[in-house]
Amino acid sequence: MSTPSPSLSSTAAEAAGRQDYPQGTLYMVATPIGNLADIGLRALHVLGLVDTVACEDTRHTASLLTSYGLHKPLLAVHEHNEAEAAQAVVQRLRDGQRVAYVSDAGTPGVSDPGARLVDAVTAAGLRCVPVPGPSSVTALLSVAGHTGWDGRFVFMGFLSPKASERQREVQAIAADARACVLLEAPHRIEALARDLATLGERQVTVGRELTKQFEEVARVRASELPDWLSANANRTRGEFVLVVHPLAQAASAEGELDAATLRALDLLLAELPLKSAVKLCAELTGAPRNAVYQAALARRGHD
Repeated sequence: MSTPSPSLSSTAAEAAGRQDYPQGTLYMVATPIGNLADIGLRALHVLGLVDTVACEDTRHTASLLTSYGLHKPLLAVHEHNEAEAAQAVVQRLRDGQRVAYVSDAGTPGVSDPGARLVDAVTAAGLRCVPVPGPSSVTALLSVAGHTGWDGRFVFMGFLSPKASERQREVQAIAADARACVLLEAPHRIEALARDLATLGERQVTVGRELTKQFEEVARVRASELPDWLSANANRTRGEFVLVVHPLAQAASAEGELDAATLRALDLLLAELPLKSAVKLCAELTGAPRNAVYQAALARRGHD
């Protein structure tokens, strides 16, 4: 991407500059997840305004800023030094600087470094301002498509790299009727696919290299996911986002619940009072509380 024309900087300033950008503030800035054109005008304005850009990888961020014709002092804040580096950021903020924080892609602090930095800044009584932008999670959800989906989902991010723990996490996904969003790296995607295959007929939408040149989005049954990956060697390359679709709520006119909801209800009734079990079951599965209550009464033998 060539250096942007002065008109782009002026457009960003015109669109975003009317808002107040106080000194002594940390700005959490979302950056593109692949396509450089996805940068927001407000993000451009803030990155041009701040005194320092703290970042996950200084080389990557230097290249990113150069793409937009920006040059700023950089401060490395990554998973290995975040606790110590956070104090350096706090000191800069106390000195009245504006500091932006960016991860390598997307929104910092979400499956990327940044959360401990925000915690340190907040604990010091200083302000953090979010500058939203590209998100792989919402990008894939927007093209996953599911009839009757109510918009609720669980974000689990990266599952455990340990096989036994990951399999327990997949079992938890199987018992949850809501949509679930996962992230995965290329060197672990095949192991994750094998574990997700145990979900059988449940639909999975896979997003690979989202917004990049070789972007690929596909919907398959969970049981078919390993075969889909192995069908093309390129499919194990790049970064992955996956949406495990919600369980179908096949409720009848009599208010009957699907098998997964009833299974969850039975497990909860075995451990909890009826009202508590109903409340938790409805929250976990998204099923109507009245229908869950009637099913619980029937299972407890009440009138």
